[in-house]
Amino acid sequence: MPPDRDEGVPAALSPDHPPLLKWRGIAAIAFAALVFFWPHLAAVHLVYLWGGYSLVDGLLTWAVAIRGGPGTPRIWLGLMGGAGVACAASVIAAPDVVARYLVPLVSAWAVCTGLLQLWIALKIRGVVERGWVVSLDGLGAVAFGLGLLLFYRFEFEAFVWMIGIFSGMLGALFLLAHAWLDG
Repeated sequence: MPPDRDEGVPAALSPDHPPLLKWRGIAAIAFAALVFFWPHLAAVHLVYLWGGYSLVDGLLTWAVAIRGGPGTPRIWLGLMGGAGVACAASVIAAPDVVARYLVPLVSAWAVCTGLLQLWIALKIRGVVERGWVVSLDGLGAVAFGLGLLLFYRFEFEAFVWMIGIFSGMLGALFLLAHAWLDG
């Protein structure tokens, strides 16, 4: 087993969890594809798609937290997984309210995801080749989330495209990390 497990590399990027990275990547890209190719996507449909993606991502993140070995940031991953599951539960409980506040919710989710990726990038530097991609994606996620909050008055279609592009990029990062660790 590589020494990175003893150095506290998060389970999300450890050699023990490439399948979870693969499934998180596939879920993000599937969400992006649905967003891009659903003709005449309405706000309520976007809310349900986002809720479904949040549920899948939250459950997979919990799986990483539960199955991770020594050095796994269980609290951070547990909180991130809980946030995803809570977002999905809110969509089921009150989709109209979520639709009204979708921009700030997606923004907060992106900022939290980006900050976690930056934290992971700091942990893996020097251990995983091309770990800079994780920091680049983390910075992009934070910028995306802050940009949504600062410039929230845009057309719905532009919002849909921005979410789709971000999700596709996040999914590609997970699949690249899976390929690097599994290869």
